[in-house]
Amino acid sequence: MGRTRKADETVTREVDSGIAELVPDPDVPRAWTLHLNGTPQSHVDLDDPRHLEFEYVRRIAHVADLVAPDDEPIRALHLGGGALSLPRYIADTRPRSTQQVVEVDAALIDLVRGLLPLDRTWRVKIRNGDARAVLAKAPEDTFDLVVTDVFAGARTPAHLTSVEFVSLAARTLRGGGIYAANIGDGGALKFAKAQAATVRAVFPHVCVVAEPAVFRGRRFGNFVLLGSHVELPVPDLSRRTASDPFPGRVEHDESLVRFIGGTPATTDATATQSPQPPKGTWGLPDD
Repeated sequence: MGRTRKADETVTREVDSGIAELVPDPDVPRAWTLHLNGTPQSHVDLDDPRHLEFEYVRRIAHVADLVAPDDEPIRALHLGGGALSLPRYIADTRPRSTQQVVEVDAALIDLVRGLLPLDRTWRVKIRNGDARAVLAKAPEDTFDLVVTDVFAGARTPAHLTSVEFVSLAARTLRGGGIYAANIGDGGALKFAKAQAATVRAVFPHVCVVAEPAVFRGRRFGNFVLLGSHVELPVPDLSRRTASDPFPGRVEHDESLVRFIGGTPATTDATATQSPQPPKGTWGLPDD
């Protein structure tokens, strides 16, 4: 970490996408939250990679736990880097795993590498580039897990929301691999329903995870969408998400069809970025 920092000292840097802040966790020594342009993006505990503060990251971590037998190394592709919370978790829970991270913000990569360094024994490679462009050149039948967690500010870019994009991810997965995407929505949930329909247009096995209040549109929040060419571990995933500090619910099969409600899948021709979160969501300023 370089020089010792005071517990209340926030690190602020200008990066390619705006202003990055590393805010110290007041309750956990050597733990930091990364904010980009005021939006919390990642939380990292340098002493405990298994400490996952953000609920949606914990849900994707459940998927990483279930994608292969315990302790077996996997190959993972992370589209969107942030402070590398999930790659750290996988590296610690599944030693010898091989992971690739794609992050469009080169200055952010340098900041994270410098101030929140990875264990040198971890097999994590970080590549600067656009997620879709890199994905289009990725080898087929390679990854056990592909995670899309890309935000421009607080919104998912439109070119990462279409059937064409999800199809690119699908071709890179091994037979039993899982595609996982994190998005945000609220209110009428038009975007979340369309994204569920989009993943369902590519994969025969799909489920969506969120908190019950988020599913009902009562508040803006995270949806984790999962797709696979084989049956998903829905029973185990349901048990794990139900026991989270903020319990989640898993919609699949007929309940997922009801949730989508006939909403069409998104294509490159119809793609839009995800909706802007209301003020006060995810720590966004109220003014």
